[in-house]
Formats: sequence, structure tokens, C-alpha cells
Amino acid sequence: MKNILSLLAIAMAITACSTRENPFLSEWNTPYGIPDFGAIRNSDYMPAVNAGIAQQEEEIQAIIDNPEAPSFENTIEALDRSGSILDRVTSVLFNVNESDATDEINAIVEEATPLVSALSDNIYMNAALFERVKVVYEADQSGLTREQQMLLKNMYEAFINNGIGLDEAGQARLKEINTELAGLALTFGNHLLAESNAYKAEIGASVANYYDMMASEPDRAKREKMFRMYSLRGNNGNENDNKAVVLRSMELRIEKARLLGFNSPAEQILSTKMAHDPATVDSFLKNIMEASIRRAKEEVADMQKVMDEDIAAGILPSGSTVQPWDYMYYAERVRKARYDLDESEVMKYFKMENVRSGVFGNASRLYGISFEPIEGLTLYNPECEAFKVSDSDGSLIGIIITDYYPRDTKRAGAWMTNFGSQYIDVDGKDVRPVIVNVGNFNKPDGNTPALLNIDQVETMFHEFGHALHGLLSKCSYRGLSGTSVKRDFVELPSQINENWAFQPEVLATYAFHYETGEVIPQELVDKVVAASNFNMGFVTSELCAASILDMKWHELISIEGVDVDSFEKKVAADMGLIDEIIPRYRSTYFNHIFGSSGYSAGYYSYLWAEVLDKSAFELFKEKGIFDTATAMSFRRNILEKGGSEEPMVLYRQFRGQDPDTGALLRGRGLE
Repeated sequence: MKNILSLLAIAMAITACSTRENPFLSEWNTPYGIPDFGAIRNSDYMPAVNAGIAQQEEEIQAIIDNPEAPSFENTIEALDRSGSILDRVTSVLFNVNESDATDEINAIVEEATPLVSALSDNIYMNAALFERVKVVYEADQSGLTREQQMLLKNMYEAFINNGIGLDEAGQARLKEINTELAGLALTFGNHLLAESNAYKAEIGASVANYYDMMASEPDRAKREKMFRMYSLRGNNGNENDNKAVVLRSMELRIEKARLLGFNSPAEQILSTKMAHDPATVDSFLKNIMEASIRRAKEEVADMQKVMDEDIAAGILPSGSTVQPWDYMYYAERVRKARYDLDESEVMKYFKMENVRSGVFGNASRLYGISFEPIEGLTLYNPECEAFKVSDSDGSLIGIIITDYYPRDTKRAGAWMTNFGSQYIDVDGKDVRPVIVNVGNFNKPDGNTPALLNIDQVETMFHEFGHALHGLLSKCSYRGLSGTSVKRDFVELPSQINENWAFQPEVLATYAFHYETGEVIPQELVDKVVAASNFNMGFVTSELCAASILDMKWHELISIEGVDVDSFEKKVAADMGLIDEIIPRYRSTYFNHIFGSSGYSAGYYSYLWAEVLDKSAFELFKEKGIFDTATAMSFRRNILEKGGSEEPMVLYRQFRGQDPDTGALLRGRGLE
């Protein structure tokens, strides 16, 4: 009897506890659909993930069991609308894991990832579901809108590219590969975060400050120490070493490509991109690399002259030559001498809040939108701030959350993501997005506010360009909205937005001295503009080198006998990279391609999209950088369209012609 009563008491306690509703199981009852971070507990994630998986499995089965003939509405549209709970919980969980990870969050993500990966495999390898999709795809599509045709095309190709054509054994193996790859990406990211935190503990500054410190640190021995710690992250033979992760990832990607009928991962991944094949990307990068290395050699010669002055003054020993840890320091010395530009003085005009106001104001002037801070919200971290974005008629465009400062729980870099996409729901309501811009900019220091350097200002404009792509989306389907476009097109909105950052009339709206309030003087503006293409050989070479390294990894057809360090050295030699420069990302900290960022065989897209952006911005320069008709054409034809049309069609609708391949070299001053 006593045992029975105890069991009853436990059951009553569980029932009482269960009266609290998991906040992920229904739409957010919050202003503007912002996740209810104040209500979310870590214990909510896995029950919601499991509930979301069960919900989507039921929805998929309902599509399959529908007795009506397959149609766009009952199959394609229904598939796009499925998984609302899972989308809600994973958009929070995976984003928080990137921006504010704790050991507990990491453990939850490690538990959730294989489950989500398995669900995706089960959907795209479901023969009965694919048969319905195939019927719609092969039917007359003339009655569909262009957006519907694109969604149908993307879904059909997703089934093909995810192994629907494989036999049972092949599908089983592909599921195993996908699950293991998802786990390896998490491991890679966790190792990298630990290595970056170890760098901070030793150096006293985060990796986000690496370039600034290398440019300003006069102690050559300390520069070398910083360089070696930075460039050997994930390659130290310790518990956070990523070499084995890289090799295993490539082994699995090669096997996956072969299962799907391709010779290499690069062939498989590029088959659905604008570039389409590795040869096109290799040729594209080769031309840029040759131009940038020519300029880099000139830069090294200029720096060596300054170094020779230090040798003559007895500061350095005879015979000293520029090394990788000297490049940024002596480049800054050359820049100061050539342009009389002291970036520490320029930074005083780039207070974070003012720059952000300038970013917002620039978008307002171009696209007629407005921004209003939202007070009293609980967000995922106290450093975050939220803003309501409205159109010129007062209607809601969406929400932008900014999260700009580094912390030990945040991965390095800067990015845009979202907690909710734009789409039209089943009731015809236009659901507006919740977008996040994340950075690792300089934090406030004592009585000194957060002051950004030139690169960080440009980065803020860049990431906000991505945000505009998400915010201004006007699509019917989640699978096409916002940044759901081909990887080598997605950087166009972000990179074109950088072009306004240092335009004199834009600087006048945000570049105010943080102490005096004085607007940045024209003399300093002229120096910033004049120096904008300085050191472009280095900047372009390290970016292009990383793009080539990415391609060469994914062009492999076997990893037998491959050693990470030896492979990198050969790739660097083959591309003609000079000894004074290393790729922007070496393999063991190349999170874009070995972590969860999704840029595998796609890092070239930054340069690819720059051809588009520089060619597009030439139209703005021709018509006027704030020409209303040009700006609204870019909004209507690019920013609002998402993936509702092929990228080059959208580009031509805006630009009126194909992109000029020489625009990139002209824009970087490399011609």
C-alpha cells in the first residue's frame, strides 16, 4: 500500500509539473513573433525536438496517404509547410549554440543533431513521398506561378541529391554518412571554440582582435607568437586537434559523392550552384590569384624598405626579411607613411551605436524603411538589442536583433541568421521575419565606448546586407524566402551594401567623434577613401587562397596518404602563394567548410558574388548612389525575391545586362 501511494504521489507531481506548457509547442505569444527567451528553459529543447520530429513525420505520412491525385497544393506546398514545431525549436537551439553556447547547450545540440539529420534523410529518401513529388514535377507546369515552379524544381532536385535513386543499402549507408558528418561538424566547431579561448587566455585578447594587434604590435617576438598560436588553432596535437576531423570529413564526403554518382564532392556540391562545375571555379579563382599575387609582391617590396630602415637603426638584426607575422605590422607602417592615416584616430569616429545608426539610415534612404528600438525584451543574451523595422506605409517588415560583442560562448566571425523566416501561412497571413546580425567587434573598455576599426565598420554593413535580404523578402514559401538562394548568389546583397560604408555623404551621417561629437573631417575622409584599396594584394590573396584550398579539398577523390599539413603546403605552392601570406583560413580552423556554416566547395562565392556586386554598384554610381529608381529596382528584383527565380534572371532584371567580370579587379584596384 505504501509503495502504491508513493507511486501515486510521484504521478501527481509529474502531472502538476506538466501543466507548464513547453514554449516551443505553439506560436510565440510575444511582440512580433520574437522567441520567448524569458520562458525558454534548457529542459524544453529535447522534448520540443522530439515533438517536432513526431509532428513532421505525421505531416509527411498524411501527404503520402492523401487519396487525391498529387498536386502542387497537396504535395509540394504541404511539404514546404510541414515541420513548424521543429523549425521553431531548431532555429533557436542551433543559433544560440553558435552565439551563446554553454556546456549544457552543447550537450543538447549533440543529442538533437543526429535526430534532425535522420529525419531529413527519412524524408528525402522516402520513395512514396518522392513518387508524389515526381508526378507533380513531370506534369504540365504552365498553371503554376514562377515561384511555385522554382519551389517544385528545388524540392525535386533535393530528393535526387539526397539519395532517392539509391538502393536500400546505398540509402542506409548515406544516412550513416550524413549522421556522422553532422557530428563531425559539431566536434570541429567545439574544438575551434576551445582553441580560440586558449588563444585569448594566452594572448589576452580574442581572435577577433588578431589583425588589429598584428598591425599595431611593435614587439616582433610577440607578433610571431600570436601568429603561430592563431595559425595553428586546431593543429596542436592536443585534445582539440582538428586534423583527424578534417580527414574523416573528407573521407565521408568523397564516399557520399560517389554514392550519388559524382567523381568528387566538388562536382556534387556545385551541380546545383551558379558556377555549376569545379573547372569554372578553378579558372575564375586562378585569374584573381594571379592579379592579387602580383600586387602582393609589390606590397612586400614596399614593406621590406621600411623593415630595412629598422635594420639600419639597429632595431632588427641584419638580413631580416618580411615574414607572415610582419606583414600587417609593416603594411600599417607603409599606410601611415603613404596616406598619413592613423586608424586609431579614425576609430574615434566609429562608435558602435553611431555606425549602426548609419547602417540603418543608409537602408532608410535607399529603401524607404525605418527602425525603432524595442525596449523591455528578454533576449538570449543581455548584450543583444532588438529593433522593429517598418515600411514607408507603416506596415511591419520584421525584427532585427544585433549581437555585436565577443564572449567565450560565441564562435569567432560575423554572420546573419534568423529566428523566423518570412512566408505566407495557410491563412494567407504574411509572416514577417526575425533576423539576427552577430559580430565580434571591439567591446566598450572602461569609460571608452565600443569603437570599431575600418574592417569592422565594413563588416557591419556587410552583415546588414544579409539582414536586408531576409527582412525585405516577399515570398510565399519558407523554402524560397530571404537568403534561401544558391550559395554563390547569397553574398550579393551583403557585399553590395559594403559599397556605401565609406561614401563621404554616408560617413557624414554616422562618423562622429565619440568625445567631441565632431563629424569626421573631410581631410580624414579623403585619407580613408584614398587608402581603401591599400594592401589589396594581401587581402585578396588570403581570401582567394582560402577559396582555392577549399576547392582542392573537395576536388579530392581519395584521402589515401593525405596529410593535412603537407596537403596545404602543396596547394599553396601550386597556386603560387608567396611565403609571406597564408590562407585566410587554414584547414583546421576553416569553420566555413568543416563546421556548420555550409560553405563546403563554396567559399569562392564571396569573390564570385563580388563580381556581381561591383558590376551592380557601377549602375548606382552611374545613376547616383541614392537614386530612388535604382534602389527600388534592387529591392524589388533582388532583395524581395529570395529564391523565387534563377539568380541570373534576377540579376539581369536589375542590371539590364550580364555582370562584367572585370568589375572585381577594378573595384579592388588590381587592374
